[in-house]
Amino acid sequence: MKLWPLLFPVFVFYTLFPLRDCDDEQPREDQIVVVTVATKETDGFKRFLRSAKHFNYTVKVLGRGEKWKGGDYLSPGGGQKVRLLKAALEGMKDEDKIILFVDSYDVIFASSPKELLKKFVQAKHKLVFSSETLIWPDRHLEDKHPPVREGNRFLGSGGFIGFLPNVKEMLAEWAGQDSDSDQLFFTKIYINPEKRKSLNMTVDSTCRLFQNLHGALDEVVLKFENRHVRARNLLYDTLPVVIHGNGPTKLQLDYLGNYIPNAWTFETGCTVCHDDLRPLGNLKENEFPLVVIGVFIQQPTPFVSVFFERLLKLQYPKNRLKLFIFNKERHHERQVGAFLQDHANLYLDVKFVGPEDETDVAAARNAAFDMCRKQKDCDYFFNLDVEVALTNENTLKILIEQNQRMVAPLLTRTGRLWSNFWGALSADGYYARSEDYVDLVQGRRIGIWNVPYVTSVYLMKASLLRSELSDEDLFASNWLDPDMTFCQHVRSKGVFMYVSNMDTFGRIISTENCQTGHLHNDLWQIFENPEDWQERYIHENYTHIMKDKLIETPCPDVYWFPIFSDIACDHLVEEMEHFGKWSGGGNTDSRIQGGYENVPTIDIHMNQVNYDKEWHQFLLEYIAPITEQMYPGYYTKANFDLAFVVRYKPDEQPFLRPHHDASTFTINIALNQMGADYQGGGCRFLRYDCSVEAPRKGWAIMHPGRLTHYHEGLPTTAGVRYIAVSFVDP
Repeated sequence: MKLWPLLFPVFVFYTLFPLRDCDDEQPREDQIVVVTVATKETDGFKRFLRSAKHFNYTVKVLGRGEKWKGGDYLSPGGGQKVRLLKAALEGMKDEDKIILFVDSYDVIFASSPKELLKKFVQAKHKLVFSSETLIWPDRHLEDKHPPVREGNRFLGSGGFIGFLPNVKEMLAEWAGQDSDSDQLFFTKIYINPEKRKSLNMTVDSTCRLFQNLHGALDEVVLKFENRHVRARNLLYDTLPVVIHGNGPTKLQLDYLGNYIPNAWTFETGCTVCHDDLRPLGNLKENEFPLVVIGVFIQQPTPFVSVFFERLLKLQYPKNRLKLFIFNKERHHERQVGAFLQDHANLYLDVKFVGPEDETDVAAARNAAFDMCRKQKDCDYFFNLDVEVALTNENTLKILIEQNQRMVAPLLTRTGRLWSNFWGALSADGYYARSEDYVDLVQGRRIGIWNVPYVTSVYLMKASLLRSELSDEDLFASNWLDPDMTFCQHVRSKGVFMYVSNMDTFGRIISTENCQTGHLHNDLWQIFENPEDWQERYIHENYTHIMKDKLIETPCPDVYWFPIFSDIACDHLVEEMEHFGKWSGGGNTDSRIQGGYENVPTIDIHMNQVNYDKEWHQFLLEYIAPITEQMYPGYYTKANFDLAFVVRYKPDEQPFLRPHHDASTFTINIALNQMGADYQGGGCRFLRYDCSVEAPRKGWAIMHPGRLTHYHEGLPTTAGVRYIAVSFVDP
């Protein structure tokens, strides 16, 4: 049988109507017109534009400068967007144009126009809306939505793509008000079978084009692959092109936006951290931005004097700084008063609010903002709570150079994951741990991160205080603390809060168990704040003892090395004199077991000032390692029955007769300086006829206590000599 007669009709058909090449049917990228509405240039809008620029989208922005009348995401609205879009498209004639309409404040692009067009063509419709798992705003229309083969049935108005004629035809029906619901308008068209067919309209049910986050937070994760970052929908295994943080999902979009599009990858690190910087390096001193620093003392806090020392060391022209200092604690009046008396004149202006003013924390913080907000020359406000230990003297410069409207340096508590920011919030607005929180805190991911909450230390542009945050009361709340209230207010205004871990800035001091009953309460912080305690009280050369061979051997098996800072020595002496209950120097001593002291001194025991636990920790941390190096094979637990401060005075007890110590080894630390504070003194080891006659302040003499090192205290001939003695491992 011949096939030619059968094939002839087919031949004629394809001759008259040849097949079009597949590439010819693929729309060109220049056919896309991205249209959005933005009446204000918010942080979210700027993020949207950055993501569009990254993929070379051309964006047409509608509504600039208009007053927004379209409501918010908590209630139906958005009609203003439809009105603006309809008007903008009326004059557009090119029917080949493809309109991509998206929101802007809460939208980011995750991929290119090429991928967008490919997926649009694959949808096989001329008008495609985003889809949602939840119906809004009229639940009664649920049953009228057409079924879908897979995925979400309900239309979302935050994004759609379609050919210009189809979009125009749809918008022609709009006659609503700016406050009417755009989503309800589009939904009613979609659920009408005839209109849906006429427009060739569908929804992107499996989120290949659009991903609405509301109702889908558990479905969307970050996907890192080949130097690119995408949002992946786990439920449908799709990689959406447009990510929309609709409804109450703005914070999740902020999290995704820290990575998408390629803002941070494992291969490149942060790719946007050096954009839009404001370098200060070439400025003269009088050209630096003027900064108001708000210092807040709300509770008893350790190392307040150190805080003010660090404030003085900030590398920033003091004639460009104004201070607002709020102190609620009478306990800290001495430290604050000393700083103001000695250094207030260095600054351009200082305002002080003390305990006697009876101002609450919220009012004080608002007043500090006003000090910057109402002075035209103020460029920045720098919040600095007293528990912040800024060890990086360039912190203020670094933050200003980042050129963000609000940015905080990332700080943590030593040895803990506690920090000055939250990576996420729980449903009721409290702390929740974001997926990347530990990586940020531990420095495994370095960058500048958009977060929902910062506290204790942050920098704000004054222009922000005069615009979005111009409200007079940003901190008062009946149920949230001032910091949470403030951050909630900032978020509600669409302002992004960033935290930077690009540099090491310092740490947060723990205020737990802060004692107030002593003269120098910081001495008791060895457990709560060990790093600050070491920095304050341990000799600056201690860590170099082994490397630089700083241990001296003045006598056989006697070792001499730096251990205490001058401040540690002074504080310990002053603490004992403040306590004042020196022993009488007699043999009868009820403080020790048995009640009899064979070789008595005039002293105060550490346990009398409740310092025995802290002293034991000091011996374990700083003396035991030296012992194990100098006396090989001996490992101490640094136990002691007797640890005390001795006072030698010519008219009281000038010397100590020869004796053995009730110890395996003894530590003897000089707490003041021969020549400046006293004359004479020292220690002589009789068996070796060897003396240490000029003890150095802050240096420890370590020697065996029994049998071999029979010794005596040499006479103090003038002044007062103090030493701290420990009989270790009795």
